[in-house]
Amino acid sequence: MSLQTRLMTAVIGFVSLILIIVAVITSATLGSTLERQLDEKVESYAAGITKQLVQQVPAERATVDNILKGGNPQIPGLLFAVASPVTGATGIAFDNSNGDLGGTSQALTADQLHELISALGSGTPATVSLAGLGSYRVVANPASTGVVVVTGLPRDEIQNQLTQLLTVIALATIGGLILLALTTAITIRVSLRPLRAVAMTATRVANQQLDRGEVTITERVPASEADPRTETGIVGASLNKLLDHVNTSLASRQKNEERMRRFVADASHELRTPLASIRGYSELSLRALRQSNAQAERPEVIEGTTSSLERIQAQSLRMTRLVEDLLLLARLDEGQELVYGTVDLTQLALEGLSDARPTAADHHWNIDVPDEPVTIVGDAGRMHQVVANLLANARTHTPAGTTVTLSVAQEGEDAVLRVHDDGPGIDPAIRDELFARFARGDSSRARQTGGTGLGLAIAKAIVEGHHGFITVTSEPGDTTFTVRIPRNPAAADDDTAEA
Repeated sequence: MSLQTRLMTAVIGFVSLILIIVAVITSATLGSTLERQLDEKVESYAAGITKQLVQQVPAERATVDNILKGGNPQIPGLLFAVASPVTGATGIAFDNSNGDLGGTSQALTADQLHELISALGSGTPATVSLAGLGSYRVVANPASTGVVVVTGLPRDEIQNQLTQLLTVIALATIGGLILLALTTAITIRVSLRPLRAVAMTATRVANQQLDRGEVTITERVPASEADPRTETGIVGASLNKLLDHVNTSLASRQKNEERMRRFVADASHELRTPLASIRGYSELSLRALRQSNAQAERPEVIEGTTSSLERIQAQSLRMTRLVEDLLLLARLDEGQELVYGTVDLTQLALEGLSDARPTAADHHWNIDVPDEPVTIVGDAGRMHQVVANLLANARTHTPAGTTVTLSVAQEGEDAVLRVHDDGPGIDPAIRDELFARFARGDSSRARQTGGTGLGLAIAKAIVEGHHGFITVTSEPGDTTFTVRIPRNPAAADDDTAEA
C-alpha cells in the first residue's frame, strides 16, 4: 500500500469516526429534547381535559363516551382513557390527522387498556407501545371525582424528525467525506511531489553509464521540489548535495585516470625508442659475432656473448610487445585506435586459425563457420587481434592434445564468435579477474611463454569498443570464450541511449 493511500485511509477513517460520534450525540440530544417537549404537551393536554371534561362527569358515569359528550378535544393523535372504580377502564385513540370522532377514532381493547394501565406510574410521563397503535408518550392524572385520567400523544413525530435528521447527517457525511477525499488526495499528492521528483532523478542517474569514459551527472532535483524549509524538500536538497559530491568525486577520478593514461602513453612512447635501439644493437652485434665465429681464437667466449645477446634480444622483444600492448590499451580507453569498415568475421576466423595451427602443432584445431559470411561494422585489424589473442590464450594455457574449436554464427541481430577447448578449465577463484590487466591463471593454465598478460584485457577493450561484450564459462573439459557484437552499431547506440 502506497504512502498516499495509507495517509488518505487514516485521515478519512479518523474524520468518519468523529462524524459518527457527532451524529450519535446530535440524534440523542435532539431525541431527548423532542421527548421533553412532547411530555410538556401531554401534561398540558391532560390538565385541560381533566379540568374541562372529566371533572364534569360523576364517577359512576365516568366512561370515555360519556365524558366526550361534553366536548371533543380536537387533538390529533390523542390517546384518552379513564379508569373508574365504578365503571372500570375505557379508552379511545384518535387518528393522528385530526381529533374528530367521526370515523377517525378507535376504542381501546381490554388488552390494550391493561397494557396501558400497567405501564403507568404516578404522574410521571412514560412510553407505552400498544399493539396495533404504536408507541405513545402517556401520563396518568387523578381527577377530583376519583377517577384516573390517562392522556397520551404518539411518538411518530419524534421518530420522523430523528429519521430526517439522520438522513441529512448521512448525506452530509457522505458528501463531506467525498470532498475530504478529493482535497486530501490533492494535498497529499502535491506534498509528496518532491519525493516523486527525487525518485525520478535517482532513477535517471541509476540509468547513466558511470563505469567508463568521462562521466558528468547533470541530473538534479528541480529547485522547486528541493526546498529545505519543507520536510519533503529536505530529501531533494540532500540528494542534490549528494550528486554534487559524487560529481566532484567522478571528476577527480576522471582526472586521475586521464593522468594515468597519459603516463602510460608517454612511458610507452619514451620506452619504444631505447627498446628499438637495444634490439637493433643486439641484432647488429649478433650478426657480427656469427660472421666472425669461425675465425675466433676463443669460441667459448664468443658463444657466451652470443647467448647473452640473444637473451637481451628476447627480453627486448617481450618489452616491446608489452609497451605496444599498454599503448594500445591506453588508446582504446580514450576511444581511439578503431577504424570502422565492413568486417567479415568468417574470413577472420579462417585466417586466425591458419595462423594458430603452425604455432601449436600438438593441439587439434577445428573450425565451424556458416556458408554465408557473417559481417559486422568494425575495425578489421583489431577484430583479427581479438581472434588471435583468444586462440593464443587457448594454445598457451592448455596442454598438448587439447582440441580447440573456433566457431562463428549469427544470432538475431548479433554476430557471435566462440573459442572452445576441452582443456583443464579455469580456476573459479580467478575467473572474475580473468580479463583484468596482467591477470595470472593457476598452475594448470600458467603462462608458459613470454606473453604480456594483456591479451584478454585487450580483447575485452576491443570488443567493448565495438559495443559488444565478451564472457567466459569454464569447467574441466569445457571452456568457452564467447564474443557477442551487434551487427548494427547504430542500433546498439540507440538501445544504450534508451536504457
